[in-house]
Amino acid sequence: MSDYRTPLDDIRLTLDAISDISSICDLPGYEHVDPEMVDGMLEELSRFVTEVIGPVDRIGDQQGCTVEDGVVTLPEEFHTAWDQFVEAGWSSISQDPDYGGGGFPGAIQTVMTEMIGAASRSWSMGPMLTVGAIDAIHAFANEELKETYLPKMVASQWSGTMNLTEPQAGSDVGALTTKAVPQDDGSWRIFGTKIFITYGEHELSENIIQLVLARTPDSPPGTKGISLFIVPKYIVNEDGTLGERNDYKCLSVEHKLGLHASPTCVLSYGDAGEGAVGYLLGEEHQGMRYMFKMMNNARLGVGVEGLAVSERSIQLASDYAQERRQGRAVGSPAGEQSLIIDHADVRRMLLTMRAYTDAMRGVLYLNAACLDIARNHSDEDIAQAASDRAELLTPISKGWCTDIGCEMTSIGIQVHGGYGYIEETGAAQHFRDARISPIYEGTNGIQAIDLVGRKVPMKNGAVIKGLLNEIQEFGQKLNDAGEEFSLIRENLVEAAVATEKATDWIFSNGIENPNDVMAGATPYLRMLGQLVGGWLLARQAVFAQEQVLADNTKFDKEYLNNKIVTARFYAEQLLPIVGAQLNAVTAGSSDLYAMQAEAFSI
Repeated sequence: MSDYRTPLDDIRLTLDAISDISSICDLPGYEHVDPEMVDGMLEELSRFVTEVIGPVDRIGDQQGCTVEDGVVTLPEEFHTAWDQFVEAGWSSISQDPDYGGGGFPGAIQTVMTEMIGAASRSWSMGPMLTVGAIDAIHAFANEELKETYLPKMVASQWSGTMNLTEPQAGSDVGALTTKAVPQDDGSWRIFGTKIFITYGEHELSENIIQLVLARTPDSPPGTKGISLFIVPKYIVNEDGTLGERNDYKCLSVEHKLGLHASPTCVLSYGDAGEGAVGYLLGEEHQGMRYMFKMMNNARLGVGVEGLAVSERSIQLASDYAQERRQGRAVGSPAGEQSLIIDHADVRRMLLTMRAYTDAMRGVLYLNAACLDIARNHSDEDIAQAASDRAELLTPISKGWCTDIGCEMTSIGIQVHGGYGYIEETGAAQHFRDARISPIYEGTNGIQAIDLVGRKVPMKNGAVIKGLLNEIQEFGQKLNDAGEEFSLIRENLVEAAVATEKATDWIFSNGIENPNDVMAGATPYLRMLGQLVGGWLLARQAVFAQEQVLADNTKFDKEYLNNKIVTARFYAEQLLPIVGAQLNAVTAGSSDLYAMQAEAFSI
């Protein structure tokens, strides 16, 4: 099993060509950041993740985590990596400087999420969830709670989680029954059970700050009656020191297909009968709104998981393909076996993995850049347009990228042949680790429904139509780039037209035939993700050509030419998937309900 190597050139090119990192650094609030500083930071971060985090990945998969008497034990190497992560200050790079953060753009946080996720998916879950909890507290808590919790969380001395799911309330969060009882001192007591809580219990950090959804007395039914509470593992004293252990306990950790060393906990609140002490975050009955703030960022982070595991998988597969000899490739000398990378079908698999991985990186880095512009741009109209674009991209980032991540890790096993099915090669681990990402933080089916039900209709369709128009207009730039880009232009415009037809059908049927639109939601998500990915690869290819013509020495010329090849391969072999999805989007729901439910059990 090969070690993770940070794809610094791919990251830098995508930051330049797609995120436009120079313009991001010019935004208000980022005056202390410049591209040269970012470049140096990427070098150091790369060294850190490969030397410190990467080596713990296989250990975590093999050792996993255990729980005894409510105490969760992780591999010792996880503790060492966490301590070095905190000491180096990586946890705080994008956080508010008022609370000890570095104030870097969120686009750089996304790069870090990719790097540490590719180095070790299980280990990376702790920092990712903490960032989400910080965002929610920063956005909605009062000043007292911010001052109490944010400095230690920003420094990763304290970690954070989110607690939504209950046995009877998975995707249907409104069915939760955890209750919060008000106390005379303004605090609350929390009673209930939460399941599937990632990093809900561990000893890596001094304290764990649980963000818990619960119902207050006489609250309205459904999601409108849900409030959000801060529930610390250890009560924080007035002087900031840690006091007594709060009244909640880890009952068990799940035995999972993958992410073996990421503790997925069942937490019982009020186990001793007194109730866990909690503090209302923001206003009563606004919990779902606040949690969505946390979840949207988490969904971008989960999308990055699809990218990260795909990058790790293609590195492993390409290394194997350049070592393993089997059969004779066409045109190879007689009497000797060829490297399997010389076989056309293996080349096809590897180039598919590379093209999709580059496309995912483009989607995710664009999404992150839009969020930076939305937060920091001084022009309200530009900021709002970026916010709208980010809203549209979020279900694509989460849904499309994680679906593709599963497909790429499966191909990674296929490249290895029979050895891919054996745990020792490591290919199977990436497949196992990838499979959860389409499920949590809102299943990909929910992402698709959100896309067609909320995001596509935004502003009477102006946001999606603006994106489709921009993609079609980019065809002219491809025209100007020369004959080498003609196939990319033709297939990209054709795919955009097909997506436009599907979008028009959604608008025509959304009110009168909503179930028909729901039935086509997942194919539409695949369609739009496939299109946007192809568009961003084309943009990278044009950027690469510009760098070649300018004789820019930042990137190797052969590397830049390979980016053009990758975009052309995607346009020729993967973009046609867009048109193939059109019938699936518009087929309606009648066949889905033509069989009785009982027939599926035969």
